[in-house]
Amino acid sequence: MRRLIAFIILSASFMCLAGRNKVCAQTRRGADSIAVSAVVVGADTIPFITLQIVEVVDKLPKKFRKQREAWTRLRNAVYVTYPYAKSAARILKDVNSHLASLPEKRDRKKYLADIEKKMKAEFGDKLENLSVYQGKVLMKLINRETGENCYEIIKELKGGFSARMWQTVAFFFGGNLKSEYDVQEDKDIEAIIQEIEMYRGYRAYN
Repeated sequence: MRRLIAFIILSASFMCLAGRNKVCAQTRRGADSIAVSAVVVGADTIPFITLQIVEVVDKLPKKFRKQREAWTRLRNAVYVTYPYAKSAARILKDVNSHLASLPEKRDRKKYLADIEKKMKAEFGDKLENLSVYQGKVLMKLINRETGENCYEIIKELKGGFSARMWQTVAFFFGGNLKSEYDVQEDKDIEAIIQEIEMYRGYRAYN
């Protein structure tokens, strides 16, 4: 990069010096002459030419490359999982509302079984294709959208035994169903969500 900058400076200097030897005044000589700016130094008139701006791009330092890679990974995970979190919030709200109208335990159990079947048919394959990292981001987003962590949701709908069992499974994959969304800790996630919402608003407006 330094060599390129030095070459540009030397080229500009050479053009100025070359002009110094050829002309003493800025006079048009013929129809094909081009008038340029000049600087008068003593008895000499030196052409003054502004070179086009050159952008020199170098590789990012290793430290910043890692930061960019981490940001890109997180951004991709949020873009993939945020729609699922929004759907989960909507479904959970509908389920809780409907359960309130079912006093009988048998009816509640049947309703939850039907909902679980529908959710597996709609989201099963898609959620199974998520990476472990994307799954961790999804759990945080579900907490953000619903106000409850995944452990509480499972315990409420399926019972404590199911919640503990799935918590154990999550633990072996490095996850935690009790993970919660923290505005300060997860400020990068929040920034990406705002980006998504702004884009959606822009599309709706246009």
